[in-house]
Amino acid sequence: MQIINKFYKLLNVYIYFILFSLLIVFFSTTYSNANAFKVSDIEISSPFELNFEKNSVIDKGFQISFSDLISMITTSSDRKKIKNISIKEVKGMIDSFTISDEKFINNEYFANLETRFNKKKILKFLENKNIFPSIPQKNKVLLFPILVETKNNNIYLFNNNIFYDKWNEKKNSYDLLDYLLPSEDIEVLMELQKTSKEIETHDFSGLINKYDIKDNIILIIYKEGSSIRTLSKINLNNTLKIHNKNYPKKDIINVDDFSNIVKSLKQLYEDQWKKNNEINTSIKLPIIISINSKKTKKIIELEQVLDSIDLVSEFNILNFNSESIRYKIIYNGTPNIFLNDMKKRNLELEMKNNTWILK
Repeated sequence: MQIINKFYKLLNVYIYFILFSLLIVFFSTTYSNANAFKVSDIEISSPFELNFEKNSVIDKGFQISFSDLISMITTSSDRKKIKNISIKEVKGMIDSFTISDEKFINNEYFANLETRFNKKKILKFLENKNIFPSIPQKNKVLLFPILVETKNNNIYLFNNNIFYDKWNEKKNSYDLLDYLLPSEDIEVLMELQKTSKEIETHDFSGLINKYDIKDNIILIIYKEGSSIRTLSKINLNNTLKIHNKNYPKKDIINVDDFSNIVKSLKQLYEDQWKKNNEINTSIKLPIIISINSKKTKKIIELEQVLDSIDLVSEFNILNFNSESIRYKIIYNGTPNIFLNDMKKRNLELEMKNNTWILK
């Protein structure tokens, strides 16, 4: 009788682990879509003629989507390393896609395309080209575009300042920075006028603190005869970068000249933001996390969080028993950044015997 009882106890334990394993597998599959880069709202179109091929139209949409994704996660200098990518190679990195809002207007086909690119395949593709991508994280930035006419030393921030008026007129779908311009304030203008000769060294913290935005850019544009010179104080992620740039023979009244200057400056700021958020795939930090195997909700929460962190390149269950489950994580960053990532998501860890214990 004792042997039978022992057998049933072992059977119950076995069934528990089987069901638990199935739960883990099911959960991992359910949240696999978090491991994708999503590119949405790509409009595809083509004349609806005798030689119309829907697949060709979709392929063009894939190429546009891939180009937008690469523009979103790489700097302008790194994008030069990516050339002549075949549609076959692009499609090999796609997990899924959705076509919606199909319609025909005046014998032309229109549709909206959403594409999910496999994150691991994209990162591997970039790693093979020696490119460190960045986390595609959008951010609000406070921008002070200050126009200085050196001839008479006049300063313009709100009125008679084309950079203030038209900075936000054009925006690319893949841009990560969203610019907030200061509201018109006569006190701000008076303060700037008083410091016109020392504007490059002026402390703008008083003006910046009026707005509830941490990241900011002070852009000083010098109009010097037939040329433009800019000084950018770029404060992103508590990192200050100062950048000077010259635009000889440029007239901001000319539409094309003005557009090219703004495009160049926005590219500079986007590149700096991406450099601050690089995913260094050459760093492969192994991290072991242990969690109580009875805390089912916490296990689900942990896997969901690990699936959502861009710097987590992979994770799996190392081993488990009736008391705990141990996960092995490969992280493309430092331990401090990992702990901050987890803390932001309300997961507290403590170190015991070279293993992080999830509280």
